Amino acid sequence: MPVENPRILTKNYDTPNSWTLAAYEASGGYQALRKAIAMGPAAIREEVKAANLRGRGGAGFAAGVKWSFLKTRTDMPSYIAVNADEGEPGTFKDRTLMEKDPHRCVEGFIIAAYALDVHTVYCYVRGELVLAIKRLEQAVREARAKGYLGNKVLDQDFKLDIVVHSGAGAYICGEETSLLNSLEGLRGEPRLKPPFPAVVGAFGAPTIVNNLETLATVPSIVEMGGDAFSKLSRLHHMKDGGVRLYGVSGHVNRPGVYEAPVGITLRELIDDLGGGVRTGHTIKAVIPGGSSTPVLRESDTVHAPDEKHPLHAWHGKSHLDVPMGVDTMRGLGTMLGTCCAIVMDDTTSMVRAAENLMVFYAHESCGQCTPCREGCAWMAKLCHKFADGTATQVDLDTLADVANNIIGNTICALGDGAAMPMLGILKLFRNEFEAAIGKPAPHLGVRAA
Repeated sequence: MPVENPRILTKNYDTPNSWTLAAYEASGGYQALRKAIAMGPAAIREEVKAANLRGRGGAGFAAGVKWSFLKTRTDMPSYIAVNADEGEPGTFKDRTLMEKDPHRCVEGFIIAAYALDVHTVYCYVRGELVLAIKRLEQAVREARAKGYLGNKVLDQDFKLDIVVHSGAGAYICGEETSLLNSLEGLRGEPRLKPPFPAVVGAFGAPTIVNNLETLATVPSIVEMGGDAFSKLSRLHHMKDGGVRLYGVSGHVNRPGVYEAPVGITLRELIDDLGGGVRTGHTIKAVIPGGSSTPVLRESDTVHAPDEKHPLHAWHGKSHLDVPMGVDTMRGLGTMLGTCCAIVMDDTTSMVRAAENLMVFYAHESCGQCTPCREGCAWMAKLCHKFADGTATQVDLDTLADVANNIIGNTICALGDGAAMPMLGILKLFRNEFEAAIGKPAPHLGVRAA
């Protein structure tokens, strides 16, 4: 059965000049804002809760619940910080919203701000996304000129400004407190928590940090109602609602970004949406949601004989046939992350893949925490040794030991995001590392002899 194609978030993608205000209004744009204002802030917040909208940036926390944590104060303003940094390798979904439908993003920001009584929204965009920044800034100017922003939003006694802030290319600034530091003009380093941003965030004020796709979904929730939106998901019963953007890249015939209900399987993403793996090849490994999520294999099956186990319904099925949800992927020992899968076929050297990942994390560590700073660099050096054939059995044991000593010992999750994929690759493909002791690993994309 083909994957459902709801075209809610992506309905304007193929419209000529879809990034302009005229095109957006012609498709019904900003009507959700009018409805939201008529509903009132409290009703908007309840609809977002009813939508079971899990954060689309990686952690998967319920957006409506997160909003409830905002601790407003009388002596300072509250803020919304939109995380559009999108620096996770293999992830490229948010940029499509900013480039193809920036007014959907802006409308979502406005509704969220109205619901939370916030009067300034900061949208932090990855600096390399030049076109996305240009389109988003244009959308903000057009919205302000039309009266959707400024001293009065649609003639209401509600003032709002949106500031588009360009990042400087640091992966660490995708972490919410590093983002806030960078926004303030400080070094992009994570903060100790607590206090959490909802209490002490941007400029010391209460701040809600949401992923861009999360807020771009809000107009549709207001338009159709939270419960109706939630029921579009195959995992509505697990409080993981709606539709979302999926990315797929690597060894597939149709890499790209696709919209589908929450809960499609990796196999559907790869075969039905991504066009399957390259002709003549088979799937070797899949990173389900950006490079910091541990790999899965087609040959591994779910072991959940107990009826109380959350994955009991999929007992005995391949990991690729389990619905993609926040809790289901966690049950497999990985994470849904950004929901952008990287597919590797049978030509891939997992030693070289691990080397590529560890070099990235070693480069992007901010250096604040010793386990991450030293550990990521150490893992990269060890992977180099396996790649060039100079590693020993001691190096293999050390690689796992270093990774285990990073996890749980850093301020933010970058260290974990490097160590968990490393341990996942070692668990499933240890034989390839053993084969690379004293013999260089085959290069990426070249079938081993």
